[in-house]
Order: sequence, then C-alpha cells, then structure tokens
Amino acid sequence: MGNLLTSLLNTSNALRVYSQALNVTQNNVVNASTAGYAKQTQALEAMPFDVSVGLPGGVAAGPTVSSRDGFAEQAVRDQQTALGLYQQKTDDLTPLETYFSLSNSSGIGPSISGLFQKFSQLSVSPNDTVARQSVLDQANTVAESFRTTAQGLASQGGNLDDATRSTIDSINHLAGVIAGVNAHNRVDPSGAVDAGVDAQLNSALEQLSQLTNITALQQPDGTVSVYLGGQAPLVVGGHAYDVQGDFSGARTALLSSTGADITQSITGGKLSALLQDKNDVLPSYMADLNTLAEGVTAQVNATLANGLDQNGAAPSTDLFTFDATNGAAFTLAVNPLTPDQIAAALPGAPGGNGNALALANLANTKTINGYTFAQFYGDLGGRLGRDLADAKDTQSTKEQLLTQAQAMREKASGVSLDEEAEHLVVFQRAYEATSKMLSVLNSLTETIMNVIS
Repeated sequence: MGNLLTSLLNTSNALRVYSQALNVTQNNVVNASTAGYAKQTQALEAMPFDVSVGLPGGVAAGPTVSSRDGFAEQAVRDQQTALGLYQQKTDDLTPLETYFSLSNSSGIGPSISGLFQKFSQLSVSPNDTVARQSVLDQANTVAESFRTTAQGLASQGGNLDDATRSTIDSINHLAGVIAGVNAHNRVDPSGAVDAGVDAQLNSALEQLSQLTNITALQQPDGTVSVYLGGQAPLVVGGHAYDVQGDFSGARTALLSSTGADITQSITGGKLSALLQDKNDVLPSYMADLNTLAEGVTAQVNATLANGLDQNGAAPSTDLFTFDATNGAAFTLAVNPLTPDQIAAALPGAPGGNGNALALANLANTKTINGYTFAQFYGDLGGRLGRDLADAKDTQSTKEQLLTQAQAMREKASGVSLDEEAEHLVVFQRAYEATSKMLSVLNSLTETIMNVIS
C-alpha cells in the first residue's frame, strides 16, 4: 500500500511538472514577436530513486532557463549604435541638398555665373541703362542666394538642436526604464529569470544603443549598470542619472548628471551624429560659404573701385556690403546704387568698357585658394554630396551587418514556432500519459480500499 501511495504522489507531482513545462512553452509561443524576448526552457530534473533509503524517484521542475546569449546581444547593440550614427547623419545632410545641388538652375552657383554674364553683356553696351540695371538686379540675386543658403544652414542647425533635445529626453526615459527594471528582483533564489522583465530590459538596452554608445555591465545581484560613452554613469542599480544638453554656446555640449562635459565620449549612435554635424560639419560648410561670399565681394568691389562710372567719376560706394561679425554669407547685401554708378570704364577711357571686361574676366580668375568662384562653389557642393553619399553607403552596409547580427541572435535565443510545436506535443503527450497513469493508480487504490473495508 505504501508503494502505491508513493506512486500516486510521484504521478501527481509529474502532472504539475508537465503542466508547468506546457505553460513555459505556451509563453514562448505567445511572446514570439515580443521585443527583447528570449525563449525559455523548463528544466526537468530526475529525483533520486532508492527504495531502500526512502528515495521515491520521480521528476521535478528545475529553474526556467533563459536562452539569452550575452555575446549575441552585445553584437546587435554594437551594430545598432553604428547604424544609428549613419542613419542620423543621412537625415541631417539630406535637407542641405536643396541649397548645394550643383544641378539647380538657381542658387549661389548660377547666380554668380549670371552676374559675370551681366558684366560681359555690359561690356558690349557699357552705357546702356538697361544693361547697367541688369547688373544691379543680378547682384541682388547673388546676395539673396547667399543669404538664403546661410539661413538654410542656420535653420538646419536649429533643427539639429531640437533633435538633440529629443534624443537626450529619450535617453533619460530609457535610463528610467532600466532603473525600474533593476529595482525589480529579476533573479529569484533558484536562478530563474522573469522572462517579461528580462525582455523589457534588453529591449530598452537595444533602443538605447541606437541613440548613443553605451557600456552595459551585468551585476551579481541581477541588475545592469549602464555607462554613457563608457564613462559617465547613466544607470546604477535602481537609480538613473539624467544627462542634459548645453545649447548656450556655438557648440552644443552634452553634460553628465554632475555637469561634466562628456561630449567627446559620445562616439556612436544618433546623438553622436547630431553633435558632430551641429558642431563640426555645418560650421565647416558655413565657413566655406563665408569664404566664397567674402571672395566675390572683395574681387568685385576692388575691380569696380579701379574704374570710372558713367559720369567719369571714381566710385564712392561699393557694390556689395556685409557685416563680418555676423558672417558675410548671412548678411551679404547690395548698396543702393543707381545704374550710372556702375564703373564700366577704365581711367583714361571714360565711357568705355575696359572695366566691364575686367569684371567679366573675374569668372575665370583663380582668386580663392587657387579656385575660380565656380570651382570653389562646386567643391563645396561636391563635398556635401560626398558626405551624404558616404553616409548613405555606410548606412546600407551597417543595415546588412545589423541584419546578420540579429539573425545570429535569433538563432541563439529566438523562438522557433516549429520547435515549440514539438515541445507542446511532447509535453502534452507526457501529461496525457501521466493522467492515465494517475487514473489507473486512483482506481487501483479505490479497489484496494474497498477490499480492505
């Protein structure tokens, strides 16, 4: 009778074990598409069997084991960080194509070429009022083109600051999520992992890695410490340490929770691209734009100053003007001249076209760092084009590498519905067989009890 009762107990316990295994398998199926989820496996442990010493045997449920692979997770996060940088760089530079496209029929390049064409036309009819007015009109077009492009660059700089603020907010939010997960006791005494909390943690870490380069360190107590740029603490235990941006100067800075400038440690993710483009890339374009505006202004004004106007007088007012403090391109303007004040002639030949020819020849003169105006602008537009093309090409490469890393992670810890279907069949049949065994043992027990009574 004792052996029968032992069998009953073992069989009943087996039912609970197989039921738990079925629940784990069903949970895998339900969460197959859940972000950050790693498949779980119910460990089954054989109980020691030795009747002589009272060990009844049977099966017991061990810990629920996660299949998460730390190396695979890190590989995915690394690729997310690299991809995030070039995705953002592509987004940052794409709007600038409108201003620097070399195929545009309007803008700085065509307007400068048009100005020298107007000087050439003036050389044909140096005393024609319409030709003189055309020069003034085209000069205004040049100035407006420079101002429009400079304003576009400045506007994009403001957009990058807005995107930086949003990115910093997202980083702080995700840090709070991770700190909240850390505050939860993720690892129970048996070593089992809460699959839902674990998925939330790894999903947050992956999202964070898209935004910036991080170092995530697993701690013995089950928490994860996160360091921004590998240096500044972002999450330690259940505490998040918010970072903030400093937009007060010409260069945007990232500050740690203690106020330290950690900008230089941000080398990956969307935040890195935003800081690089705002602090270095856009200013380099603006510097070249100012150089071109100053060059056009200096050469045209100087050449006009060497001539005589329609009245035979030396010019007293420059054609172009700008405020050097606020930038030549941003402030380029045309002084309010009248058509007769254009100095088309040279001294010694009043009423002639000598200076108009000299002005027209400026188009082919290498006056800016060994470049003509058109070549210098073409180099600037080409540089933007190359920067954008490089960003797009690298983004495509990083997307492929991320796909490969995700495939490796999926192979290691992803849920295979076919595999889970097999597990369901196995555990379900084991459960059914055990149920039948329990039914037989129960019936046998009742029969024995009836005989005894």
